[in-house]
Amino acid sequence: MLNVCAEMCEIPAATDQLFNPSIPSLGLRNVIYINETHTRQRGWLARRLSYVLFVMERDVHKDMFTRNVVDNVLNSSRMEAAILKVATEMEAVASQPGHEHKAVNKVKQKARAFLQEMVANVSPAFIRLTGWVLLRLFNGFFWSIQIHKGQLEMVKKAASERKLPMVFLPVHKSHIDYLLITLILFCHNIKAPHIAAGNNLSIPILSTVIRKLGGFFIRRKMEETKDGKKDILYRSLLHAYTEELLRQQQFLEVFLEGTRSRSGKPFPPRAGMLSIVVDTLFTGAVGDVLVVPVGISYDRIIEGNYNSEQLGKPKKNESWWGITCGVFRMLRKNYGCVRVDFNQPFSLKEYLDTQRSRHIPPPVSLENALMPYIISAQPDGQFEEQEEEEMDREVPDELFRRHVITNLAKHVLFTANKSSAIMSTHIVACLLLYRHRQGVVLSKLVEDFFNMKEEILSRDFDLGFSGNSEDVVMRALHLLEKCVNVTSSANRNGEFTIAPCQTVPALFELNFYSNGLFLVFIPDAIIGMTNGRFLFVSCSCSVLSCKSQRLGSAFTNEQDIYHLVLFPACSILSLQRELMTESAHQHKDRSCLLLSQERLIHKAAGLSHFLTNEVAVASPCQTIYQVLNDAVARLIQYGVIYVAEEDQEELSSSPTEEPWPKKFSEPLSWRSDEEDEDSDFGEEQRDRYVKVSLSAEHQEFFIFLQRLLSPVLEAYSGAAVFVHSLSQPVPESDYTLRLFRYLLTRTERGVAAYGESATHYLVKNTVKTFKELGVLKERRENRVTVLELSSTFRPQANRNKLLQYILSFTLL
Repeated sequence: MLNVCAEMCEIPAATDQLFNPSIPSLGLRNVIYINETHTRQRGWLARRLSYVLFVMERDVHKDMFTRNVVDNVLNSSRMEAAILKVATEMEAVASQPGHEHKAVNKVKQKARAFLQEMVANVSPAFIRLTGWVLLRLFNGFFWSIQIHKGQLEMVKKAASERKLPMVFLPVHKSHIDYLLITLILFCHNIKAPHIAAGNNLSIPILSTVIRKLGGFFIRRKMEETKDGKKDILYRSLLHAYTEELLRQQQFLEVFLEGTRSRSGKPFPPRAGMLSIVVDTLFTGAVGDVLVVPVGISYDRIIEGNYNSEQLGKPKKNESWWGITCGVFRMLRKNYGCVRVDFNQPFSLKEYLDTQRSRHIPPPVSLENALMPYIISAQPDGQFEEQEEEEMDREVPDELFRRHVITNLAKHVLFTANKSSAIMSTHIVACLLLYRHRQGVVLSKLVEDFFNMKEEILSRDFDLGFSGNSEDVVMRALHLLEKCVNVTSSANRNGEFTIAPCQTVPALFELNFYSNGLFLVFIPDAIIGMTNGRFLFVSCSCSVLSCKSQRLGSAFTNEQDIYHLVLFPACSILSLQRELMTESAHQHKDRSCLLLSQERLIHKAAGLSHFLTNEVAVASPCQTIYQVLNDAVARLIQYGVIYVAEEDQEELSSSPTEEPWPKKFSEPLSWRSDEEDEDSDFGEEQRDRYVKVSLSAEHQEFFIFLQRLLSPVLEAYSGAAVFVHSLSQPVPESDYTLRLFRYLLTRTERGVAAYGESATHYLVKNTVKTFKELGVLKERRENRVTVLELSSTFRPQANRNKLLQYILSFTLL
């Protein structure tokens, strides 16, 4: 993962200059373990004072202190223009001609006050003191904080040789993310960054501490004027201040997600601060900037969990009382290991130059991508023509800028998450939820843990732990002790049986940690769900049809649909056998079902688009088809599915099967660019069919993949059921709360197959997806967002089709 960023974006200069093959062999280092060998001194006294000596010997760079930043910002051309514009508007409102000078001075004083609240005030002595305090405290909180020495050498080389401002873009999982990056860079004599912190942390005393460590405060929402409009003055201040920091070659640290992840999965990026950095290059204010994605992984976050917010309770504002309680709580516990991974720095200028030479088509909305094939609202050919026109249309400069910034933010966040190490608690939580939900003996859990490690490593992800598997599993169980039940087993070996607690908070917490594996297996899981679609789609649609006939109409009320979602799996399988017996192919069992690989990829791409708010399957510089094709190849390599060598011509479209149009504009090619178009290999790949292996081992893994996505799809199917109750416009907050209570009630009553499907994060994502899909239409009334059914989904039949589409991917 050291050079993944540059390779994927084709930035050869960054790769050649900063990366060399010897870097990976440098190994890991525990940052918080300090002894006399890390100092220049030796002897008894040096051993006793090793932490003090180490901190005093660190090089706190003089050039990390800004010079005349307030005056430079206020006198910049951008700020002068903004001040004049705001003053003119004030004068126009006041209708007092001749008072321009007074208005300008008043606005300038206001801008200076804003800036004084914003700017950092770095103190070298305070950085050293904080470094010593954190090293001592973290030794009590964590077993280790691991970093890769080669990664830090790369960052250090980039900082010393390139002489450019550097922007660190970490994932955001815990409040101590701020401190971790600064501490690690301080320990390696790298200039500490200026950190963009939310103004929710600007509380007395704490705000002073943060400023002295390099933090500067920004509003969490820019539209904070009384009339709800954009605050031009504040935006210009933030832009000018960021530009001044970069011009003085300061390092920045920005959290693209904007807030800590409450689900264990990355939030969609918020590119506000990143857009300012990009604009400084577009305007020529700064020649170049080095970008460093940073992955952070915890065995257990210091917050423990976010169950309170996942249960729908509002987030508590930061306060000294909360901080004090948190520190005392941390002192009584250990939170395992932490791993921080610095990706290879890459040149933002080179990235932007590369993007300019490429054709970047406008993004296709979720509604345009999927709606025609969920409800057949328009002919397929018409959709293709429209999409081709979109691809060929020239993108205006401003739209191009937005696309580049959005793609850059997505790319950096994807890279940072892909480089984040997988921790032992992630694997144990995932195994308990999705492979051994009813319990497992310790020996079997250890065996599966070892096998899972191999699966993760084979997918080019790193592990954040080492040692004997049984010892690692026991440590992970200790960290997850409140979420698991451990009982004595009745077998002759006297082993323990471990099972996940079935309470809602325990399921939510285990889901948070198991989501650390979500990015690892998501391409395979989507292929697995799509295979599930082929196996169950006929049955699902038949069940819907049968249920509709019994009711005399589509679905007469929400309760009927509610029971349908719970239709027993054994009945589904029974109907499947019946349908296979009556089908034109006369298959005797599932092993006879041939799946077109091309069709499989297209179906999986549709599911990937549908789940776009849950996880990014591919980086913007990859195609979904490329990633899914790799997933199919991987599953074939592992034997989970295999290529059918015989009966290739027996597979033909069933008379009752819907026609298969080309669903996405992106071409699907099974050949590499180097292969000749007339080669036999290309033709074989294009016509390839696969089957699902029925061996017990492969079926177990296949079901595991499907279960990974089942909680997500259960939440979306529940939301599709609940949408039938929307008979009139309601405020979005009320609708989200009602939907959350509906899903949570199903979980608390034991009706939901997966209790973790009712997290508040998932509920908000379903509402967001349904808005983007065109199911829900939003409008503003008295500064309140109101939701109502779109005209397309007012007919009950179309709402039923949405539910059918989601259920077709589920295990039921």
